[in-house]
Amino acid sequence: MTTSTATPATQNAERRARAAELIASLPTGLYIGGEWGPAADGATFAVENPATGEVIAHVAKGAQADAAAAIESAAATQKSWAATPPRKRSDILRRAYELILERQEDLALIMTTEMGKPLAEARGEVAYGAEFFRWFSEEAVRIDGGHTTTGDGANRILVTKEPVGPCILITPWNFPLAMGTRKIGPAIAAGCTMVFKPAELTPLTTLALTEILTLAGLPSGVLNVVTTDDPGSVVETWMDSGLARKVSFTGSTQVGKLLLEQASRTVMRTSMELGGNAPFIVCPDADLDKAVGGAMVAKMRNMGEACTAANRMFVHRSVADEFARKLAERMGALNVGNGVDEGTQVGPLVERKAVDKVRTLVSDAVERGATVVVGGEEGADAGYFYQPTVLSGVDPQSELMGTEIFGPVAPVIPYDTEEEVIEMANNTPWGLVGYLFTQDIDRGLRMSSALEVGMVGLNTGLVSNPAAPFGGVKQSGLGREGGRVGIEEFLEIKYLAIPRT
Repeated sequence: MTTSTATPATQNAERRARAAELIASLPTGLYIGGEWGPAADGATFAVENPATGEVIAHVAKGAQADAAAAIESAAATQKSWAATPPRKRSDILRRAYELILERQEDLALIMTTEMGKPLAEARGEVAYGAEFFRWFSEEAVRIDGGHTTTGDGANRILVTKEPVGPCILITPWNFPLAMGTRKIGPAIAAGCTMVFKPAELTPLTTLALTEILTLAGLPSGVLNVVTTDDPGSVVETWMDSGLARKVSFTGSTQVGKLLLEQASRTVMRTSMELGGNAPFIVCPDADLDKAVGGAMVAKMRNMGEACTAANRMFVHRSVADEFARKLAERMGALNVGNGVDEGTQVGPLVERKAVDKVRTLVSDAVERGATVVVGGEEGADAGYFYQPTVLSGVDPQSELMGTEIFGPVAPVIPYDTEEEVIEMANNTPWGLVGYLFTQDIDRGLRMSSALEVGMVGLNTGLVSNPAAPFGGVKQSGLGREGGRVGIEEFLEIKYLAIPRT
């Protein structure tokens, strides 16, 4: 067995070169009816590396004509795909799962280069995203119905479940592989065809995933991918086509509301995973080291660019200063840099606008009396970097209390009573996830019940899992993704009334 003697600088250069090679080998066209091709008008748009600001690829810019071709392909394929045996759909997903894991390092390099997250996190996302395909490969053969008899005994009732039909899938940029597999997996398992628009900031991972599904044997026309940096023209074409029967969207509440309005025009089924404003509550009896560790996961995963990110850290006044100090020590020690480089723990934000937003929110909090315990500055290097930041003594009226920060900033807000913190935590139109740290099980259950959210992390900073029903309440969305209920979002219920003779 030999040990590599390459220096870290050499290894970094090799990884960057490998990433460039992989990206250069990707198809960059639209994928419609099983064929790769350019946009109808030949237009393209640029994809950047947020660590450098450099353009790394040009991808086909789909428009209305391309969108129409894609939804027509999905509609034409729906009947034959719905008739495909469940085991065949299951086997395709299982093969895709295995292919993703075989290509884990390559997919992670592509993802890190176009999105920015550290390579270790990208590898984790690949494994997490692949698991949705394995999970739904198992659910595909377990779609069931029911049988009963009417109360008067006159009829038998036979309940069946059928694919809802062609689906519109729209994903965000922050988890470019996992958000795709979380939607594609149950659609394939249920027997639905799809039109898919990935985020314009991170389309390359989707293109690589599409190649994998093709290799796994997914028939032509089942998945149709249209990349574009003009999502309105593409998505509205799909929404108004009369051919799509469901839309599944992950993104901002603002866009989600627009899609709900458009869906009403054809009474389309909807799944909406929208914005969050997650409270992170530390009770006076909490294990502070465990709470700080949980905060590092809930806040710093993906550089804070996650709808599940801890957005508001409510810490009991008796331990607030100690918590802020310990958290600042951990966050200040993180290594910021290009995600493909050895030792990087915090990558860049996805674009310049993201840095500008974080800077504005931090400045507002400081003007209102917050103290910067650590960080509070942009990175000095090229690219879109912001230093991990802890703010203490944050005024509850600060702007960052009412919006998703989507950056590596942890605002610590002291509180005094349980009733007070529950009121502050629920004082938001969003309700995706909340985090709670306490060693008192009664308190934990009581406060978890009082939080107006769809998910609670009790003494943990990580709630996402393919086996769990992911989703929120209030303006954080409709429906659930993952878990046993995830496939139900892609199925319609039909019942047969059969007279008893």
